[in-house]
Amino acid sequence: MIKRITAVWQRREILGTLVQRDLRVRYSRSVLGYVWTVLDPLLMASVYFVVFTFIFKAGRVADTPYFLYLLSGLLAWQWFTGAVTDTTKSLIQEARLVRSTNLPREVWVIRCVIAKGVEYVLSLPILVGFVIYYLVKGRVDLDWELLLFPLGVGLQFLLLVGLGLILAPITVLATDMQRVVRIFLRFFFYLSPVLYGLHSVPDQLRAVLVLNPLNGILSLYRGGLFERSVSWVDVGVSVAMSLLFIVVGFWTFSRLERSVLKEI
Repeated sequence: MIKRITAVWQRREILGTLVQRDLRVRYSRSVLGYVWTVLDPLLMASVYFVVFTFIFKAGRVADTPYFLYLLSGLLAWQWFTGAVTDTTKSLIQEARLVRSTNLPREVWVIRCVIAKGVEYVLSLPILVGFVIYYLVKGRVDLDWELLLFPLGVGLQFLLLVGLGLILAPITVLATDMQRVVRIFLRFFFYLSPVLYGLHSVPDQLRAVLVLNPLNGILSLYRGGLFERSVSWVDVGVSVAMSLLFIVVGFWTFSRLERSVLKEI
């Protein structure tokens, strides 16, 4: 594993070039380009805000201001679901280059996570804008836990790389995996504290949901924005799960790499 990580690091300049290429191609095909990066989560946050505020009474399920709570979760979810979807098909889409270049083949997976991560960072100004708005309104008090935000970004990056390294080679060998992933993401969205807080979940269900690595990651993102402090138990689970996925991801990728090359 260490050798593979070192090999990827040594090709970091090429990795950066591939990320730039992906972003350039993605935005060149869209009329609105970057605008979609912030427009999609904004529209979704607006819909959920109306539904949960006026129908289900959001105060029971999440911290306030609820729109800020939603937006912080949906932006992170957009990175998660985009990276999982792209990494799943990363080796298939670049089959010719995967076969013909001498790059560490993990690069083709990691580039997808970084590209979506860049989009996430580029969407953060809209979150900052709403934070400033609620600060002026006196509805938000920032605290030192805001400094933990980069830790959440780092954990989510590790988690996504691990998941991608598992899913990418399996998808080459079993293309039905793309459909399975799409279905899984739909379920996982509602099992993650994007729309609600884990504190609002019944105790019986919370014992299961506590294993969701996004709990701690979202807690780190939100800790400095809301009265509820960072849950260090959830963060500990997220750290353990992210490290586990990274180890299993590199191991799985190395074991299946030869079979993948024969298949593509």
